[in-house]
Amino acid sequence: MYHAGEVAVQRKAGVRAGNWGSAHVTAEIPDVAADFLAQQRLVAIGAADADGLVWASALVGPPGFVSAPDERTVVTDRAPRGGDPLAGRFDTEQELGMVAIEPATRRRMRVNGTARRVGDGLLIRTGQVYANCPKYLQTRLPEGSFAESTPGAARDGDVLTATQREWIAGADTFFVTTLADGKGVDTSHRGGNPGFVAVTGERTLTWPDYTGNSMYMTLGNLELDARCGLLFLDWEHGHALHLSGRARTDWDPGRAAAFPGAHRLVDFALERAVEIGHAFPMRWSFEKYSKFNPS
Repeated sequence: MYHAGEVAVQRKAGVRAGNWGSAHVTAEIPDVAADFLAQQRLVAIGAADADGLVWASALVGPPGFVSAPDERTVVTDRAPRGGDPLAGRFDTEQELGMVAIEPATRRRMRVNGTARRVGDGLLIRTGQVYANCPKYLQTRLPEGSFAESTPGAARDGDVLTATQREWIAGADTFFVTTLADGKGVDTSHRGGNPGFVAVTGERTLTWPDYTGNSMYMTLGNLELDARCGLLFLDWEHGHALHLSGRARTDWDPGRAAAFPGAHRLVDFALERAVEIGHAFPMRWSFEKYSKFNPS
């Protein structure tokens, strides 16, 4: 069944509707995808909380902490914890979007479905499984060996602090979670050179939408439901900044022209921010920017 939001965005973008999008994605996990998951140290996940706010988060572990025991199931050996805005959310089954990213090779794959807590981890039943192109992913290398740690206390707010605004303005990668009624939850990544996300106020951000795979799953969801969650990682120190709010796509080409490579812009309005120090017990060192990043 076609996704009305994706079709609407494809038409606005001049892409022939129906040739691309989630309607052509299968639920089965190919063997090559299962092998890829078993090698990963990082998966970004997203879901809505009990109040309806949408959040993006991440799970980090040694290779093997994610596995696919059969073609419709993904299992993780851990779940969101501590002050993570999704901690405890999967005690009952919830819709979830996930993207597994290997920063060293820029490979990634997305898994959307439902998840519930089993023991210390998550059991995910797949609804959509697909690979993505590696555009706009920066190369990063894992540092040292994995060691469990305790996250710091969570800091809540409804405006961005000066430090958080500086963090976002210098970011080259973030994760975004969106959803639409009856279409599930999706988590993806956005990347570019530092400064590609414009901090326009204490509660507002803008980022460019570059040439992608023409599926428009993120923008398609936003066409139907403005709620979204963002996750900014401090790759060198393991800190996490979770943002929840609402976003809209601006199709004005004149405004997009101010952002090199942008076809359109996405404006985000913050509702709540959660910052957690040393949230993740893994570090990555920067290697190089994607050759696709507009300068």
